[in-house]
Amino acid sequence: MASSFSRSSLFFLVGAVIFFFLLNTSLAEIRSTEIRSDSRSTIPFDEFGFTHSGRLNLTVTRISFSKPQLHLSQLGFYLCTRDSWAQVVQQLQDGDIQCPLQSQHIKRVFNFNHLKPDHNPTPYSFEASVKVSEANLFTLLFSNCLPDLEVSMDVHSVMYNFNPKTGQLDFLSAGKTCLPLVYFLFFLAYLAMAAVWVYTLYNNRLTAYKIHFFMLSVVILKALNLLCETEDKSYIKRTGAAHGWDVLFYLFSFLKGITLFTLIVLIGTGWSFLKPYLQDKEKKVLIIVIPLQVVANVAQVAIDETGPFGHNSGTWKKVFLLVDILCCCAVLFPIVWSIKNLREAAKVDGKAAVNLMKLTLFRQYYIIVISYIYFTRVVVYALETITSYNFQWTGPVAAELATLAFYLFTGYNFRPKVQNPYFAIDDEEEEAAAEQLKLEDEFEL
Repeated sequence: MASSFSRSSLFFLVGAVIFFFLLNTSLAEIRSTEIRSDSRSTIPFDEFGFTHSGRLNLTVTRISFSKPQLHLSQLGFYLCTRDSWAQVVQQLQDGDIQCPLQSQHIKRVFNFNHLKPDHNPTPYSFEASVKVSEANLFTLLFSNCLPDLEVSMDVHSVMYNFNPKTGQLDFLSAGKTCLPLVYFLFFLAYLAMAAVWVYTLYNNRLTAYKIHFFMLSVVILKALNLLCETEDKSYIKRTGAAHGWDVLFYLFSFLKGITLFTLIVLIGTGWSFLKPYLQDKEKKVLIIVIPLQVVANVAQVAIDETGPFGHNSGTWKKVFLLVDILCCCAVLFPIVWSIKNLREAAKVDGKAAVNLMKLTLFRQYYIIVISYIYFTRVVVYALETITSYNFQWTGPVAAELATLAFYLFTGYNFRPKVQNPYFAIDDEEEEAAAEQLKLEDEFEL
């Protein structure tokens, strides 16, 4: 067990170094992107949910081309909604237009035929500011309708909404502006849960195992993660930049993810509840789960920091999905092993009722773990996909509610108890349990 945790510590240090390396370029909702020798016809940069009083400030510098151009009107920046983009694509397919910049369904930001070189003949640069009065989810795009032309430039975009009542700027997308309050309320919920758990451990200190204190650390890390996320989103809402809070958020998110999956593995193996040690195969699960969590968290950082259209963001999303699925599957094996061991023990030690109770509990936990994983990975993603842009907060709320329910279920069912019901079994309950186990064996056969 000691060697396993020493390896875990090594993975933690490696993961932490990668975290801080990635976070050095964090720019939160204010995006800075470098484009080098890119010949794509359309380049998406960022998306933002505007209210009726939104604004985009765009600064583009060091613009250069792979060859001299006479038709710069075929290059430019514009804003477009998802519905409008479908109409633009239809126009291109029908041959009504030759370039998205010619469509009436876009909101033009800057056309390159207005470029004036800083130093003749290059490089070029410009600044543009556009008011957005239509409340919708817009994507900032660049189109290059000249074949075989490579473009290089540095793009700095700032998108925000203006609140005429308070006179404040809101750099969070319209559907995410309430997230700081949401995360703070969940932080208070976990803080209360931690206080109740401390009270429970104190009152049942004679029957509390090491795993119960580990469960407390998981709750505390989750609370700290939510507190940092509250401040991170609140600071972005006011300034547009995370300014270091994202470092703490990702650090506690990393620790929370590792400790949560480790806890599921430890409970699934029955450590402290059924036996005081871990078998070799169970140690290997921990050795697999911890580095998988490191990779998953690194992928999540890369996705968040580069934005939805960042370089290699698609690859990072695939990596995150694959690693997350592998990690979720790995933590289920120990629970299956415990269920199998409990069934075998019921045939040997003769304590049918006790084993049936434990077996039922672990089966319930197995179902809850699967339900939790399915809901947070599939249902929440579907909810974020189908909901309107101004309801983007529903996905995080659903995920946090499911996580809170999972924590409550785990804590309640595996809490320390002074009077263990396993020790208060009469003969009738023993006979009924034995008959139930016999019926289950016959059903499986």
